[in-house]
Amino acid sequence: MKFAVVVFPGTSCEVDTYNVIKNKLNENVEFVSHTSESLDKFDAILLPGGASYGDAVRPGAIANMQPVMKAVKKAAESGKLILGIGNGFQILLEAGLLPGALLKNKTLKFVCKPTLLKVENNDTVYTSAYEKGEQITIPIAHGKGNYFCEEATLEQLKANNQIIFTYTSENPNGSIENIAGITNKQGNVLGMMPHPERAVDTLFASIDGLKIFQSIVRNWRESHATNA
Repeated sequence: MKFAVVVFPGTSCEVDTYNVIKNKLNENVEFVSHTSESLDKFDAILLPGGASYGDAVRPGAIANMQPVMKAVKKAAESGKLILGIGNGFQILLEAGLLPGALLKNKTLKFVCKPTLLKVENNDTVYTSAYEKGEQITIPIAHGKGNYFCEEATLEQLKANNQIIFTYTSENPNGSIENIAGITNKQGNVLGMMPHPERAVDTLFASIDGLKIFQSIVRNWRESHATNA
């Protein structure tokens, strides 16, 4: 399986994300520039966290206008796996690949700390290694992670089981319905504010994030073995 880690000016979590794929999963992975126009050779595309273009205008707004995003949208439409983490989630929202928006944290302060999440849906390519309802610890690091959407969109998210992770014990940013991560209706695009790439080693107090990446690889392999 081959992963792309897309890098924009201002991206800061690309090395952590790359290392998970390379050193924890032993899979092929490459950094891809924001100027790239094709992602055809990749099976999964990862949009890591940071502050692309300094979060000018809105987080993810300028990143969405870069050449690589046409390729990301093409990949999403073809069913390839797209994971956006932190700023990557913001970019996916700006691109219209996921519904809703991310507002300033309710406290108006940047928050960086471990958070307790609940796995709301484990029937996805990203969460099959978890148990439904499992509680996991994954850190957050953002100033604009307050997820919001209109009531009609929220009802659709619920009806289609698109709410994948929710904050439990506390809501650190004010997100509606405690939402921490969602997928598109097809289930191949996931956006989440918590950083699973920072929870893959006991040195960092949690390995709960590793199962997301393991789920991706396992489901991809099973799918391609079935189609072979």
